[in-house]
Amino acid sequence: MASMKLEVVSEEQSLRKWCVPLREDIFATFMAKGSPIMHKVFGDKSLFGPLLFTKFFDPSDAFPLWEFEPGVLLSNLQNPCVDWLQTDSSYVLKSELPKIEKSSVRICVENGKVMEISGVWKNKGESSRTDWRSGEWWEHGFVRRLELPENTDWKKTEAYVYNDTVLDIRLPKTPLMEYCDEGVSKESSSG
Repeated sequence: MASMKLEVVSEEQSLRKWCVPLREDIFATFMAKGSPIMHKVFGDKSLFGPLLFTKFFDPSDAFPLWEFEPGVLLSNLQNPCVDWLQTDSSYVLKSELPKIEKSSVRICVENGKVMEISGVWKNKGESSRTDWRSGEWWEHGFVRRLELPENTDWKKTEAYVYNDTVLDIRLPKTPLMEYCDEGVSKESSSG
């Protein structure tokens, strides 16, 4: 199985990034013009689609994904292209990626609280903007922002793309601390 490891970077939240919200009326107009790649990137089965969770939700707003079970949020979809789960030691997100340049996929953690998965699906070409994320970002790229659970050791996050189509992100949990009789803490061996 061919794989490509993605770098997970940390950054401070930028006020210029994702400052233009994707509203439902704008999205409907945008999709009406749609090419097949647009429908693949933003379709209702895609991690990056605003209708993934049944009702409209702007993918540039942080979503508390791990507070929900996939069967509940995705119950309206047959064969969704995204899944997530929790093990004793980590949170796992798997998603099919649209047919895009895999090197454009970027995983970023903002202030240790929000994980952002973004990338470019269309070259800027005629656009004079220096950063496609500061304006009508959906015209050039995609994003899904997810709130991280408090017990995530986000600095050890690993992200891979397998066979050019499957994104696999693993967020280790912070080890539980146990207190010994002497009052000294040690890492739990469970998990």
